[in-house]
Amino acid sequence: MGRSACCKRETKETQIKINLEIDGTGKYNIHTGIGFFDHMLEGFARHGLFDLDIQVHGDVEVDAHHTVEDTGIVLGQAFKEALGNKEGIARFGSFVLPMDDALVLASLDISGRTYFAFDAELPAERLGTMETETVREFFMGFASGVGMNLHIRQIAGNNTHHIVEAMFKAVAKAMDQAVRVDERIQGVLSTKGTL
Repeated sequence: MGRSACCKRETKETQIKINLEIDGTGKYNIHTGIGFFDHMLEGFARHGLFDLDIQVHGDVEVDAHHTVEDTGIVLGQAFKEALGNKEGIARFGSFVLPMDDALVLASLDISGRTYFAFDAELPAERLGTMETETVREFFMGFASGVGMNLHIRQIAGNNTHHIVEAMFKAVAKAMDQAVRVDERIQGVLSTKGTL
């Protein structure tokens, strides 16, 4: 049986439903009402090899903020639920991803504790209808939903599209590493005995 979850969130601002299969092949069906955001989430699914169905109705007539942030939270919750007690997972993941001029580091620890660090300069104020300041909010919500440490650092880059896309793909690759099951690990990978 695969590691999967279905998570929902309904507020006055957003209605979100996410189906996640961790042990997937990168299939996706994503509709958030924000074209660029869909593109980023599709890249996340494909490069992390996660099967994702994400359906969002948000107040995009206001701006992208609520939709992007809340989707991050729910996606994180889906990973947390699908991982269960986290027995056998590698726990840590790190990836440096190049995309043309951009180079981005993502490093994470699915520890049960939330910490988020974001060091990047995004020159453009928006990409399509998505405000680039919401990128930080997405990843902060995602880290909170999972319950993990997440560090994202831009090492190089001038093109905002490339920088942001490199972030989504780097985090996906780091997550893929961290959620892999290692048969050598008995219980959870912690001297505490719990994550």
